[in-house]
Amino acid sequence: MNYKIRFSGRSHQYTSDEIDVVVEAMRNAEPLTQGAYRNAFEKALADFQGITGNTFAVGCATDALEMAAQLCQFKPGDELIIPSHTYTASAYPFIKKGANLVWADIDLQSRVVTAETIERCLSPKTKAILVVHLYGFVADMDPILELARSRNIIVIEDAAQAIGARYKGRRCGTMGDMGVFSFHSHKNITTLGEGGALWVRNDQFASIVPMLRHNGHCNFPFERDDYWIPAMGNVDLPELNGEPIMPSNYCLGEIECALGAALLKRIDAINAEKRRRALWFIDSLSEHGRLEFHRVDTDRHNYHLLAARMTDGSRDRFIRKMANEYGVQCVVQYYPLNRYDLYKKLDLGDAQTPNTDLFYDNMISFPFQQTLCDDDLSYMIDCTVKTLKSL
Repeated sequence: MNYKIRFSGRSHQYTSDEIDVVVEAMRNAEPLTQGAYRNAFEKALADFQGITGNTFAVGCATDALEMAAQLCQFKPGDELIIPSHTYTASAYPFIKKGANLVWADIDLQSRVVTAETIERCLSPKTKAILVVHLYGFVADMDPILELARSRNIIVIEDAAQAIGARYKGRRCGTMGDMGVFSFHSHKNITTLGEGGALWVRNDQFASIVPMLRHNGHCNFPFERDDYWIPAMGNVDLPELNGEPIMPSNYCLGEIECALGAALLKRIDAINAEKRRRALWFIDSLSEHGRLEFHRVDTDRHNYHLLAARMTDGSRDRFIRKMANEYGVQCVVQYYPLNRYDLYKKLDLGDAQTPNTDLFYDNMISFPFQQTLCDDDLSYMIDCTVKTLKSL
C-alpha cells in the first residue's frame, strides 16, 4: 500500500556538513577501520556523556550487548532479570553467554521496569539486571541501583533508544556498571544504518574490551628488534578474573565513526525537537480520550518513538482505519519476548507480566521519524481525531 505517512525505517536525513564529513573520511581514512576516526568518535561520545574514557564503538548495539554478557561471566544457573517488553536483541546475547532469563514486568504508565518489578524477580541466583530505557524514557535508576548494589548484582543499561536523555542530570547509559547504545537506522541518530557503543565502569573490563572487540589482537609482551618478527602483532586469549573469554570481531568502520562524531553535535537538538512535537501531538488529543500516552516534558524522555495505549480495546480497528482510509501507517511493537517461538523453544515461554501483556495487547506506535514535518504531524492529528470520533 502506498501510505501518505509511513512508519519509516529511517530516522533522519543528513545535513550537508555531515555528508561532507563522510566524503572527507572516505577520501582520507587510513585504515578504514580501527583508526583515528574511531578514536575521535569514542572521545566525543565520552565527552557528550560526561564521563571519562571506557567507551568503545562497535558494529551494532547487539555487539555491545554480547560483550556485556561476556563480561558478566555467567556460571551455570546464574540469572539475568530482563523485561519481556523489549526488542529481542536485548535478550538473546545473554542466553548465548550462559544466562538464565527471568522476565520482569513493566510499569504500565512509563512502560519500563522499576525497582519494584525487578525485586519481585530476585533470587539467590540473580547475577545481573538489564534495564531497558524503552521508547527513549530513562527508568528510575536510583532505587534500581540501590537494590542491585545491596546484593552485589551487575546492572547493564540498554540505552539503545534513549541516547541523550537524562536522569537527575546524568546521561542514560552511564549510571550502571555498563551502558549500551545504538546508532541503528531507526534511532534518533544513525551511523549509516548500523552502529553501536559499549561503556564500562570497571577499568578491568575496559582493559580487555579492545581484544574482545578485535579478534584478540594485542601487542607482543616483549621488546622486538624487528617490527615484523615474529609477526605484525600478537593474537591472545583475553582473561578476566583468571578465566578466558573468546574474542570476536565487533568493529565499527572509520566512515561511520566520522559521521557519529558529527551527529553528536546535534543529538540534543534532535531530541528537543522530537519532544516538542510529541507533546504537541499528545496535548492535541488530550480531550478525545481512548489513547493513553506517556507525557514527559523534560529531557528524561527523548521520544525516540511515540507510543500510546488504546484503553477501550479498539486498537486494531483504529490502526485499520488510520491505514486504509487515511494512509497513516501505525504499527504494534515489542511483542512480549516470552510469546515468540524462539524463547518458547528455550523454555522461556512463561512470564508473570500482567502490565506488559495489557500494554502490548492495546499499544499503538505512531510514525514519528525526525524527518516528518509539522504539516505531517497536523495531518496525523486530524486523522487521529476523526478516527477516534468514528469509533
